[in-house]
Formats: sequence, C-alpha cells, structure tokens
Amino acid sequence: MIALSCILPFIFVIIISVTDEKSILQYGYSFFPSKFGVDGFQFLAQFKDKILQALFISVFVTVVGTVTNVFITTTYAYAISRTTFKYRRFFTIFVLLSMLFNAGLVPGYIVVTRLLQLGDTVWALIVPMLLSPFNIILMRSFFKKTIPEAILESARIDGASEARIFFQICLPLSLPGIATITLLTALGFWNDWFNALLYIKSDNLYPLQYLLMQIQQNMDYIAKAVGLSGQLGVALPKETGRMAMVVVATLPIAILYPFFQRYFVKGLTIGGVKE
Repeated sequence: MIALSCILPFIFVIIISVTDEKSILQYGYSFFPSKFGVDGFQFLAQFKDKILQALFISVFVTVVGTVTNVFITTTYAYAISRTTFKYRRFFTIFVLLSMLFNAGLVPGYIVVTRLLQLGDTVWALIVPMLLSPFNIILMRSFFKKTIPEAILESARIDGASEARIFFQICLPLSLPGIATITLLTALGFWNDWFNALLYIKSDNLYPLQYLLMQIQQNMDYIAKAVGLSGQLGVALPKETGRMAMVVVATLPIAILYPFFQRYFVKGLTIGGVKE
C-alpha cells in the first residue's frame, strides 16, 4: 500500500497528460477520463529541438556535476573522519559553518560571473553546486562508523599509500553511503533551474527544467491575454501541457532509478565490514 501510494500520483499525472483538454475543462481530473488525447505532447513537439538540446545540457550537467561532487565529498569527508589528520577539527567546523551561514545571493553572483568568469557558460550550472556540506557530514559519519581504524593501520603496515587505502579499501566498503549521496546529488543537479535563471542568457544553454518553466510561463501568459473563454484559450492545452512537461522532466530519472537501485542494494550486501 505504501509503494502504491507513492506511485499513484505519478500515474495520475501520466493519465492527465494523455487526457483530452476539453474533457478536463468539462469534467475535471479523473483516473478514468471520458476521452483521451495527446494535445499536451503535440504542443511540446513544437519545441522538440529546444527540448532535446536542453535535455543534453541537463544530462551533461547532471553526470559531470554528480561525479565531481561525489569525488570532492568523499575525499573531504574521509580526511576529516581520520584521527590522524591534524586539521580535521578546523575543516569540520568550516563545513558546519557553511551549513549555518550562507554567503548570500549577490556575493555568490559576483563570484561566479566576475571572479570566476563563468557567466552564460554551462559551468555556471555545475560549479556552484560542487560542494555539499550535508553530504560531507553524512559521509564523515559513515566513514567513522563503517571503517575500523584497525583495517587502515593493517594496510599501512603492509605498505599501502593513503591514496591506495582510500580507493581500494574505503570506497568499496562505503558503497551504500556513496550510492545515497550520488542519488541525492544527481536529483539536485537534474531538478536545478535557479542557477540557469541567475547565470544563463543563451537559449542553447538552458537546462530542461528551466526551459519547461519558460514554456509554462508563456502558456500562462497567453491564456491570461486571450481569456479562458476565447477560442485560442480553449485550444491551448494548458492543463495537459503542464502535466506533459512533468512527464518529460521526470521520466528520464524515473527510468534510470531502478538501475541505480540495483547497485545500491548490491552496495548494501558487499559493503559490510566483517571482523
């Protein structure tokens, strides 16, 4: 029942997206529509070139951003989780303070656009989200509770370097935690549109979420301009178009999630520490 209650809203969105627009205006939302239609998807098909370009940008940003973010997070968290690291308290407090106090919107904008010169580039969608204090604290706790110091000391006695210990011992034992922060980070990059609003001006650099938001705003503007009683307002697939956008935005990540879940479960089984 819990799983069904979680998936029912998405199924309902899909049903609405393939419902005839006039049927929705007349009878409202329903799990069993009186008439089906693809008006919303036909409306989005007018922007297929832009949507495909935005999809490519979103995939690139999500993949590159997630891989880089997870690498920075795990290395940072591993360092501050080891008692042998002299400055672990300083860097731990540094992360905690960044969670409590934000630099602010204007200073962040100045850093990205003027100091780093990343304005209107795809890197403006990646760099501001490369450091996640919450994920660092999460992985720090995971490293401290999952990896005994005795294992690391044994590896050092055998002559293993810190890099080899990290990549060949710590990471394989931490797959459940890494899978968790990878999923959280990927969802954050995929759903982000605010950075595009701040830093992106070129249409060909719009991520999918921001492009769909722009299309939705244009639909709302047209509907208000002509009035819902006007012929153009009736023909405009406002409701089905909105739900079609939700399907387009969530379907790629929904399709990939079961594959990541398989590796997540695998990590739970092989990531245990046996003493």
